[in-house]
Amino acid sequence: MSATATTSGTGGAGSGGDAGGDALLLGMFTRAGAVWACVLGVAFLALFYRWVFRQGEISVTKLEDWGHALVIPIISGYLLWKRRDVIARTETRVFWPASVVFALGIVSYVYCLINIQNHMLQGASLVLTLGGLVLWLTGPLMLRPVFLPIAYLLLAVTIAESIMLSVTFKLQILASQGAWIMLNLIGQPFGWFSADANGNVLEIITTGGEILPMNVAEACSGMRMVVAFYALAGAVALLGTTQWWQRIALMLLAGPVAVFMNMIRVTVLGLLMLIDPELAAGDAHMVIGTVLLFPSLLLFMGIVWALNRVVDPGGPAVSGGAVAGGVS
Repeated sequence: MSATATTSGTGGAGSGGDAGGDALLLGMFTRAGAVWACVLGVAFLALFYRWVFRQGEISVTKLEDWGHALVIPIISGYLLWKRRDVIARTETRVFWPASVVFALGIVSYVYCLINIQNHMLQGASLVLTLGGLVLWLTGPLMLRPVFLPIAYLLLAVTIAESIMLSVTFKLQILASQGAWIMLNLIGQPFGWFSADANGNVLEIITTGGEILPMNVAEACSGMRMVVAFYALAGAVALLGTTQWWQRIALMLLAGPVAVFMNMIRVTVLGLLMLIDPELAAGDAHMVIGTVLLFPSLLLFMGIVWALNRVVDPGGPAVSGGAVAGGVS
């Protein structure tokens, strides 16, 4: 993209695409443009190598929390490729005011790297620099097809530990309170058991008076599920929907759905404690938690299906065709 501006500054991307569209690499680049894109890409990675390496290390060593960050760039690249026709037709020009944004991103990255040493802000600076570079070399018109794929990269940035800890504790309390309500709704009407909640500790009381405590630890807070759901919601919103209101609805619903499903997960673990307390700890706990991710994904995809059925996808196409016919 950025290379397109360099190679098509006189004729524009639109004229270049029309003249030799079948010669465009990946549907977007001329050969010279692809070379420039590779050069700029290597230079960009060299500048942000330290952050990229650190993010990759975090994603691999904490796969259950940040493994999704490894696929975010792939999804972003696919989004660009999917819009390759629009990108190839878009007229490009060097937009010098954006060089200020590009410089601000680099300065912010260096400052966050040396002075405050904040990985999250370094990642945000990287995305800002990338956006500034693309805007600088291709112009404002290119923002329409590339803005969302670039902004989506923010979901690959690890959230700061201080924010994670504050949010995680609140989610622990929310998960324990929600599971407490669900367990009592299941157990008390039939006299099977009762449940009590004290902070992030659930106590399941059997009919024989035995108390089975279950600590809703950080791993059960649902924070990893929330982060993963937002990444999933972003991908589905960009790939599976076309309306802005649908995309906004998906992003707004991702958090509540993840929190609700985590409450169900803790409730299931509490019920399994009645069978064997070991099922709510150790490897069994992790396996059960992973298995319960599948119904969570099915629920979310069901919401996507419902949103896509709210608006008749054939409606706009019919009216658009009628207008086009009248104009011609």
